Amino acid sequence: MSTTTEPLRIGLVSLHTSPGDEPGSGEVGGMNVVVRHQAEALADRGHQVEIITRRSSPTQPDSVSLVPGVCLRFLSAGPAEPVPKGEHDAFIEPFRAGLEELGPYDVLHSHHWFSGVAALPVARERGIPHVQSFHSIAAESDTPLSEGERPESAGRPAGERMLARESDAVVVVSSAEAATVRTRLGGDASRTWIVPPGVDGSVFRPAGAGARRAETPYVVAAARVQPLKGLDLAIEAVAGIGREARPTLVIAGDASSEAGDYVDELRRLAAAHGIADRVTFVGPQSRADLAFLFRGAAAVLVPSHSETYGLVALEGSASGVPVVAAAAGGLREAVVDGETGVVLESRDPGDWAAEIERILTDDSYAAGLAAAGREHAERLSWERSAAGLEDVYRRVLGRS
Repeated sequence: MSTTTEPLRIGLVSLHTSPGDEPGSGEVGGMNVVVRHQAEALADRGHQVEIITRRSSPTQPDSVSLVPGVCLRFLSAGPAEPVPKGEHDAFIEPFRAGLEELGPYDVLHSHHWFSGVAALPVARERGIPHVQSFHSIAAESDTPLSEGERPESAGRPAGERMLARESDAVVVVSSAEAATVRTRLGGDASRTWIVPPGVDGSVFRPAGAGARRAETPYVVAAARVQPLKGLDLAIEAVAGIGREARPTLVIAGDASSEAGDYVDELRRLAAAHGIADRVTFVGPQSRADLAFLFRGAAAVLVPSHSETYGLVALEGSASGVPVVAAAAGGLREAVVDGETGVVLESRDPGDWAAEIERILTDDSYAAGLAAAGREHAERLSWERSAAGLEDVYRRVLGRS
């Protein structure tokens, strides 16, 4: 679908991770999926989009076309090799210098705080709007942390506060994230816009009628393997299900660079509960492979301690699978409790086990959640998400 108004030249800045990389590996997660799909949907609406990221390999070219209308550009800033996420603040200044040579753009939209701190001065120098998306927001050093959430260096909270207050617009994915921008960062509610992500319902789709289920039912937790994602709770919940009904737990995703020996900890936890043979780590999955994995699952589990939205929950719903999620941040909005899945305030493994077991043993209940989930997901397309972004861009440009 193309726009009927003047097309825009849009720069999407993603310093620390490339939206061209496959989600699920290293630091590549939901943010990459959102940026890539929104870029493609904006191009479908007639806009010219450039995604600007840091060169992390000497073999990466200066630029590559992802689809018509979307160009991925690599800037040299720091070593041309993968670097842990927490070290990217050292590359902000050289990345900014490279960004100054690109364009022209009508608007710069930064993703994560590294990108914003690099891009905001460039936007100001050119007299164009700067839009900021955070995707995650650091806890202050004196803020009580959820388990698995760690405080950041002093630079990140200060940078995020500056971006929330000085950007022309802040785009968030949920009401929960909007509240965090307002209360933690001091952002202006009148300049904060909620634009939910979308889902590709042609990729993430239910299994066809008569499709064979796995002989042993399985549930899936798909996430970067790090404490913040609460995968220990998923293991303990499965361990709490009676042996006859107990499913296999499939964990899909790669270990974060900051996860330490968390994978080994999870393996030891499974062994301690006597279910080492019922927990399978399959590593990072392509989008098509993840969708296939979801289609055959009895449920998708999202036990995260914190999520701005929880894209994987929406992808599970689109796949026609009930979702069991923690009541954390935007997951309360990604999952409609009691309709498309279950949202649990409790982190008691027994409570999680009971909900998962009900889905496994009550076919009518599970089918109702699955059907409502698919219907919910069909209303949230990437085209709709891009239309919301375009509206924000035109408003800050004074063209709405």
